Amino acid sequence: MHYVKGRTTRQAHVDIPEGTVEEEFGRRGFFGRVSHLYRTEPPVNWVRLEGELRPEAFSTSELPGMGGDWLQGRVDFLYNADVTLGMARLTEPMPYFFRNADGDEILFVHRGAGRLETDFGPLAYRKGDYLVIPRGTVYRLAPTEPTSFLVIESADEVELPDRGLLGKHALFDPDVLNVPTPEAPPAEPGRTEWEVKVKRQGRLSSVFYPFHPLNVVGWKGDLTVWQLNVADIRPVSSERYHLPPPVHGTFLMRNAVVCTFLPRPLEVGDPGALRVPFYHANIDFDEVIFYHDGDFFSRAGIGAGMVTFHPQGIHHGPQPQAVKASHTKERTNEQAVMVDTRRPLQLTEAARRVANPDYWKSWMEK
Repeated sequence: MHYVKGRTTRQAHVDIPEGTVEEEFGRRGFFGRVSHLYRTEPPVNWVRLEGELRPEAFSTSELPGMGGDWLQGRVDFLYNADVTLGMARLTEPMPYFFRNADGDEILFVHRGAGRLETDFGPLAYRKGDYLVIPRGTVYRLAPTEPTSFLVIESADEVELPDRGLLGKHALFDPDVLNVPTPEAPPAEPGRTEWEVKVKRQGRLSSVFYPFHPLNVVGWKGDLTVWQLNVADIRPVSSERYHLPPPVHGTFLMRNAVVCTFLPRPLEVGDPGALRVPFYHANIDFDEVIFYHDGDFFSRAGIGAGMVTFHPQGIHHGPQPQAVKASHTKERTNEQAVMVDTRRPLQLTEAARRVANPDYWKSWMEK
């Protein structure tokens, strides 16, 4: 059943009635039932917020305690039962190997370069790489340049989303995924012991071997480490219609999705088409965006390395500055990683300490 009541537009996101703004009121993260509400004022034009529910923003470079050891220097900033989001910084090779028995890991290389050594073989990494490491894989990171990682730990398996009518080669051909080839580890004369740290239920144990733990000489199968660089992702776009975030889906978990926003043409083929994201209230998903690089025109006051967090139950959408800027822009020039979660996320104490207390006011600025 589909109903039309009052003043609306025939095509969502296009030719919005004069004097109104459009809000998408939808379920299942833009995949389920939906209605479009045409309001006389933006739903973010609040004057005061009370309670804990509010948009948040902070710079990951300000998170306390980051750096040094790979595990002890990893600082989490958001978490729920399904995913944990954090930042880590490495300047020296890890002196031990690591196996995560609690979940898969997606390491996004925000800055730097180096080498990822795994059971399946090594991979050279660079800025803009996603490194997907399945649960139970032994690995070691050896930076050749100081490296900052966005770390997404998932309790569920990380998979590729179904491209549907677009076909499996849309956004990126599976052939652009790099996988490792085994190599003999370098000789270390005189060394008699190698340590593998294992994380299970959040606690660390160590296993010691009298031989190098990365001693695989061959492998076959479809479960392995993946490497994908943002330069190999070809975003879907429409010049006459603003597409919802799921079309930018990169990785999928049971209760979370990772999307990649990359430079692409704006909706310049129809003067009545929206060029900025529509207002919505995150009915079923929390939304996190990590701003990696470029010009983030959809948000004011945002720089590389910053995070915005828009929880379920409160509206968000374009800020006034972004709406004005969109009238003259023809392309986006941003690179960002979005994580949407089905279950509510919680801010860690580290994130609360660096969060911008006035971010919620940014929609009020004219």
